[in-house]
Amino acid sequence: MHASPMLQSLLDQLNTVIVGKTAQVQDCVACLLAGGHLLIEDVPGVGKTTLAHALARTFGLQFSRVQFTSDLMPSDLTGVSVFERGRDGFVFHPGPIFAQVLLADEINRASPKTQSALLEAMEEKQVTIEGETRALPDPFFVIATQNPHDQLGTYALPESQLDRFLMRISLGYPDRAAERALLSGQDRRDMVDTLPGLLTPAQLAELQRAVLAVHTSDALLDYVQDLIAATRSGTWFLQGLSPRAGIAIVLAAKAQALLAGRNYVAPDDVQAILPQTIAHRLVPTGDAGRGAVEQVQAMLRAVPLA
Repeated sequence: MHASPMLQSLLDQLNTVIVGKTAQVQDCVACLLAGGHLLIEDVPGVGKTTLAHALARTFGLQFSRVQFTSDLMPSDLTGVSVFERGRDGFVFHPGPIFAQVLLADEINRASPKTQSALLEAMEEKQVTIEGETRALPDPFFVIATQNPHDQLGTYALPESQLDRFLMRISLGYPDRAAERALLSGQDRRDMVDTLPGLLTPAQLAELQRAVLAVHTSDALLDYVQDLIAATRSGTWFLQGLSPRAGIAIVLAAKAQALLAGRNYVAPDDVQAILPQTIAHRLVPTGDAGRGAVEQVQAMLRAVPLA
């Protein structure tokens, strides 16, 4: 079964810009269709920002990009009130966070204080500025990029903030054929600038409702609960998944099913999205000798389908 023509055209357009990464592109689209925030983590230069830009443009959303730096202040994100003589009072000037998509570049270079301002926005879809609460646009997505933690000048994101991202994906280096296309072809950033928006906000809202309507059987939910229980057993991870993470698994799997052209979730959908949806929320047990993604994959192999 295949995605609907509208979803297929979204995926096709993104795959012309981000070559050789169809699985990661599908994960990104699933994340946004599920209404979640997306974290793209990788070494510099593999196309994280280009992918984030291409997603915002293809989804037809108004976006702003902020380069996170150590001296970025919360007010640089949210905006400030400035006294204007002509009006004899303070006038609020909204910051870049008031966009449908905020591209937060190198999010882990900002101080914890600025990260916490973003945290409120991601969770509450609103920001509090000078004691006044202001609603953010609808839809509101954060697509953040971050460099590996061992790079100089990075602040590790706190667990509470990582938990707000529905998915974390990694692009990795391109294969030889994809890299040749990059070396010999048009500049990807120039391509992104000419991408047409393929969705209206109303169509996006309709697709998001379609995701929520995807059916989950009792047997499928039993399987999800078995996986959640495995994370809490102490065998694989230091701490298990929260109920919020469990909801995230089901939501991401529903979006994956919709992209596969089905109106019900299959175990394959859960398995396809599980590492990207939970690995950033978990710390492997000390004797594992594996990263979180590899540990999730090992756990998947060990938990039987009822």
